[in-house]
Amino acid sequence: MVKRKRKPDTWVFRYYARLNGRSVYKKHIVGTVTEFPKRKDAEKAVAQLRVDVNDGAAFAPMNMEQLAAHYQRVELPSKAYSTQEGYKNYIEIHILPKWGKYSLAAVKSVEVEGWLRALTSSNGKPASPGTTTKIRNLMSAMFSHAIRYEWATRNPIAAVRTSSKRLRVPDILTAEEFQALVQELPPRARLMVLLAGSTGLRRGEMIGLRWGDIDFHAAQANVTRSVWHNVEGDTKTEASRKPVPLHPIVVEELTLWRDESLYAAESDFIFPSLEKNGHQPISPETILNRQIRPALTKLGITKRVGYHTFRHTLATMLRQHGVDIKTAQELLRHANPRITMAIYQQAVSGEKRMAQNRVVANLIPRGVLQHPSAPSEDP
Repeated sequence: MVKRKRKPDTWVFRYYARLNGRSVYKKHIVGTVTEFPKRKDAEKAVAQLRVDVNDGAAFAPMNMEQLAAHYQRVELPSKAYSTQEGYKNYIEIHILPKWGKYSLAAVKSVEVEGWLRALTSSNGKPASPGTTTKIRNLMSAMFSHAIRYEWATRNPIAAVRTSSKRLRVPDILTAEEFQALVQELPPRARLMVLLAGSTGLRRGEMIGLRWGDIDFHAAQANVTRSVWHNVEGDTKTEASRKPVPLHPIVVEELTLWRDESLYAAESDFIFPSLEKNGHQPISPETILNRQIRPALTKLGITKRVGYHTFRHTLATMLRQHGVDIKTAQELLRHANPRITMAIYQQAVSGEKRMAQNRVVANLIPRGVLQHPSAPSEDP
């Protein structure tokens, strides 16, 4: 720290750089004590700077904080914006406060596993299995990054066990509930629900659509971007960029909506924000909270519904109608068919009962089926 008489004291990062074959002393002002009240705050800000200084040199992270900085700089830019922000939050909120000062060699599998089990969310409740699994996988990716750069020889997170079991099964809508909801909604919200329910588009992909992405002749939507918090970014995966087919009814609704829209040029968003003069898409949460959920309440549907509910509903109905897993994977644009099977396809009670009846009919003798009453008393 550099003391100053008329200005706040300042944190300064001093280092040596190799220039023309010799070491040259340099310094960089990190910020004032007003910006970084404590030394640890300044050190945190220096982590990325240390990576920048050593870029191209024989840099090796001294701890997890520096590894995280390098990982964010090199790996995250290639991921979807929503994924980048999610990973940054996990790193800042969970990983660095606990592991930031640990050297890579000091991170032990059993200790990480115990920490994840005791992890809590912002409301003080135990973190969900999904959250702990995502944090575990992110830490594993960071160590894989370190191994690739030869900063580590082993990945201690590979042996860490977590459970990704859901705390509750996601709700899905029946065909009758979906039909009733569509009929209850005004045009814009109706089109959004029809798109989400018939294509499985994710929220960011749907609101990121522009009119130029719709091929009315081929009846398909070309998914090329995703919008998250008004920031345009890439789609979640490469598989997500595949075009999705549009049902004739959806094409008709799109045509009608374009005729009514104030923003109908090829470069305009299909669902523009009027407050932003069409330069940004409308907030999907606004439509969900002001129109979709009130309509569900009016219909007496008490299920917890979000945009992803329509994606789950489509996946489950594909299964109900006997669609093979490969086709379902292509329609949902999953990178891996296991995701389609394990996460999105739920067998509804009707399916289970029909399957059970077919099997039991071949197991139980016909004479027994004719007398379903209680067993007789012993002689």
